[in-house]
Amino acid sequence: MAQGKIGVQMFSLKSKIAENGITETFRKIKELGFGCVEISQVEMSKENVDEIQRAAEEFGIAVASMTAPLDSMPEYPGESLTRDFDKIVGDCKQLNCRIIRIGMMPIRLMGDKEKAMDYIRDAEAMAERLAEHGIELYYHNHHNEFEKYDGKFLLDIMRENTSKLGFELDVHWVHRGGENPIKLIERFAGRISLLHLKDYRIGRMEAAEEDFKDMSKFMQKFLNMVQFAELGQGSLDIKGIIEAGAASGVNYFLIEQDDTYGRDPFVCLEESAEYLRQIGYADWF
Repeated sequence: MAQGKIGVQMFSLKSKIAENGITETFRKIKELGFGCVEISQVEMSKENVDEIQRAAEEFGIAVASMTAPLDSMPEYPGESLTRDFDKIVGDCKQLNCRIIRIGMMPIRLMGDKEKAMDYIRDAEAMAERLAEHGIELYYHNHHNEFEKYDGKFLLDIMRENTSKLGFELDVHWVHRGGENPIKLIERFAGRISLLHLKDYRIGRMEAAEEDFKDMSKFMQKFLNMVQFAELGQGSLDIKGIIEAGAASGVNYFLIEQDDTYGRDPFVCLEESAEYLRQIGYADWF
């Protein structure tokens, strides 16, 4: 089995960046034993890009990938590949990063096959354009890509209609979408270099007496018991997922936890890292 690199998706640490800044966040990431990160939820101003570069060099942390949407989205203001292509390519080169990942499809396109297909074609064209600069483009899934059209998942339709565009599979969202993460990873072999490691658990439902008097309130809580879990504390076969990923061409296995439910994100990250070390991946850090 080929050896991959375990790193951190910095979406999990956005509160720490806001609280402590980029440099101190990188310092703590290094203290926890990580050597690579995926940049997300960081404003890519010149000052911040310069600080990321300094921190990465100081602590010996590689920038495995960066985040940018294909188009500007009202719900997510900021840079986009369509509008800010040269600037984003310049940031990649400054940070010695050769991968850009799209975090999600615009909300306005969800549920509309024709609009989604237009988006897929635009993403493929952007992947071809970036390839001219030595940069790869990847698409990160959530659960909505498991909507079916003519008996096929949208995510599979995306794969079948592209060749340059890669995929960053998020195993929690794959499971939440109703697919087996290991089988999907195997199906996407050769098209995935990035994988999000994120466990899946059913949390404890905390219902008050008044919730039982209003069935809509009860059902809202009952149907939203799924949680993002520290690795090893949920129901996913993390070791099987990593083995399938390594066999399918994944280079970077990035720990992410969208919500830590009031716990310190660094503590959660440390627990996930310790679990991976316990199951045999200590030398992947």
